[in-house]
Amino acid sequence: MEKEPITFNGLKKLEEELIFLKEKKRPEIVAAIAEARSHGDLKENAEYHAAKEEQSHNEGRITEINDIIARANVIDVTKLNNEGKVIFGSTVYLEDLDSGEKINYKIVGKDEADLKQKLIFFQSPIGKGLIGKNKSDLVEISTPSGTKNFEIKDVKYI
Repeated sequence: MEKEPITFNGLKKLEEELIFLKEKKRPEIVAAIAEARSHGDLKENAEYHAAKEEQSHNEGRITEINDIIARANVIDVTKLNNEGKVIFGSTVYLEDLDSGEKINYKIVGKDEADLKQKLIFFQSPIGKGLIGKNKSDLVEISTPSGTKNFEIKDVKYI
């Protein structure tokens, strides 16, 4: 079983989602199934089939989260010495050398990645291009939308 790197916050969010799915969502679905069953013929009962499908999705996600937690290798960068190196869990402050735009990304695991929240998967093109680099480095990264040129302005372990 391969360990999966995850940040402390990422693990906390997964644990919260697991509690929600087990303690809130699961009973709601069971109640919906019971309600739909009370309407009689199950073959023609759309509510019953929808509730059973939702139950299947919910249980699948519970299994998935349990698996992720079992394989979690929590990396807490706040406890590491920051020497300006981009590592898993660090927040990287960049300047796009082509547009002058300043952006920052936190390098995270697969289940935490969310581009809208500037959480970038460490195995993504940008993640791979940044890991191992240092503050002040110039970085050229091939992305699906073309080659990007960045300067690493700062690296924080927060």
